Formats: sequence, structure tokens, C-alpha cells
Amino acid sequence: MVRRFTVWALVVLVLGCAEEQTTSSGKINIVCTTGMVGDLVSNIAGDGATVTTLMGPGVDPHYYKASKGDVERLASADVIFYNGLFLEGKMQEIFERMESSHNVVGVTRDIAVDRLRRPPEYEGQYDPHVWFDVSLWKEAVGPVVDALSKQQPELYGDFKVRGEAYRARLDTLHHWVADVIRSIPERGRVLITAHDAFGYYGDAYGIKVVGLQGISTVSEYGVTDVIRMVDLIVEAQVKAIFVESSVPERSIQAVLEGCKARGADVRIGGTLYSDAMGEAGSGADTYTGMVRSNTATIAEALR
Repeated sequence: MVRRFTVWALVVLVLGCAEEQTTSSGKINIVCTTGMVGDLVSNIAGDGATVTTLMGPGVDPHYYKASKGDVERLASADVIFYNGLFLEGKMQEIFERMESSHNVVGVTRDIAVDRLRRPPEYEGQYDPHVWFDVSLWKEAVGPVVDALSKQQPELYGDFKVRGEAYRARLDTLHHWVADVIRSIPERGRVLITAHDAFGYYGDAYGIKVVGLQGISTVSEYGVTDVIRMVDLIVEAQVKAIFVESSVPERSIQAVLEGCKARGADVRIGGTLYSDAMGEAGSGADTYTGMVRSNTATIAEALR
């Protein structure tokens, strides 16, 4: 079994090891938390960086705990990027404590608070799933360009150019998603998922989103939540509901069984990538591929 560390022990270890950082390849050594953050950084950093992502396909960042290997990777990094808004749970405390002595960056730091969702059930915090509104994820480009330029000022121009090119790609993607969702009959624009990760997606693209669990998968669901969900599906005549790659299927299966017991004609519409991207070769192994895959799956099932 891999040994796990408490938050405070991890902070001490990382800060202690930081004194011995070396860069032997000449490339920037970057560590990112999620696949979405890692893909964003890779697009801007280019070939002059080595990017390591801690949380791979199918990994739930809400539950993620740093291992001894993670400590070593963080300690040797020149730059560390994380999502922020408490997506990474208690690891955020680590990053905040490291910011005074390391180049540690929350990529969501520049997003205006009036653009963030604050669901009342989420204990006064913001919804961290900002990447589901592609126009909002564009705001994560600036902090990455700034942090990389701080590490290698002579390459600022390169980072800026790649950042602007990536923003342009995201603009195109944003409009594509909006067009595809509009192709779903308005009555059918209801997205039922395992947890409430798609709120920004719903707000940005005009589809009603209902998750069985809350914003974080750490929250539990009960029989009452399942009944509420089944009632909504039956009343709205929802055609399909969706599982998520980083959340156990049992929650949505419970809803499906409840619907069938009520005689509802509903099916599993496919797997969505919510808190993690897909495996290599899946077509969802980049951020843009993930968004396109999700949108195509949703539209095909609900049309």
C-alpha cells in the first residue's frame, strides 16, 4: 500500500525538499494537478517544458490524496499549476502555503467572482468546475503565461503567442458547443448526471443540469435524492441520463432502476468526462477533445 501523508506533513516535506531543486535537462519542470490543467499548460509551454500531471484519467480530484511520489514531484518542480476553488480539496492548503517560496499558481485566480457559480448547498464556496464553460476557461490562459514568463522571461513572447493561439481555439470550440446544444429540441435539453459538475456548462449553453450528488463527490446522496431525480425524469420525459468516467456508476444505476420501476422509457446515454479527461486514444485525452466528446454524446442521446 502506498503511504499517505497528512496535509501538514506534506507541506513540511515539500518545503524542506525544495532547497535541493535541480533542472538537469534545461527544460522547465512543471507539475500540474488535473488533466485539464496539464493540457492547458502544455499548449502554452511548448517543447521547452516537461509537464507532469498528478491525476490521470478516471481520477476524482475531490477525493485525491497526495502520495509520497507526489511529494517528490512537487519538490522538484520549477512551476506548479493547480485548478483552485477547492477542486483539489485539502491539497489547496498545501499550494497556498507554498506560494511565498515557489512559483505556484491557481489557474482560476483571475476569473472575476461575479462569473463564478456559488450554489447555496456548497457551504459558501464557489463551484470549481469552470472548464465546462469554454469561454470561462479562456481566463486560465493569463495566469499560465505569467507564471511561465516569470520562470523564463526571455521566452515571454513565445508564451504569449501560444496563449493567444490557444484562446482563439477555445473561441471556436465555445461557439461549436453552443451550436450543437441548440440542435437539441428545447424540451429535451435536460442533462442528468451523477454529480453537479456541469453547472457552468448548463449556464453557458442553455441546458438544464441536474446532478444526483452535489458539487463535490464527497457529498453523499440518499433515497430521497434518488426519488427526487426519478420524479423529475418521469415528469420531463427525459430520454437519457449519463454516467461519469470519474464517478462510480452505482448512483446513476439506482436512478435508472427507479425510472424503470415507474415505467419510464429512459436509458444510459453514454459516459461523460467530468473531473478527469479520457485515456490516451479515447478522443477525450485533451481538453478540447473532452469537451467535444461530451457535447457529441449529450446531443446524440437527447435529440
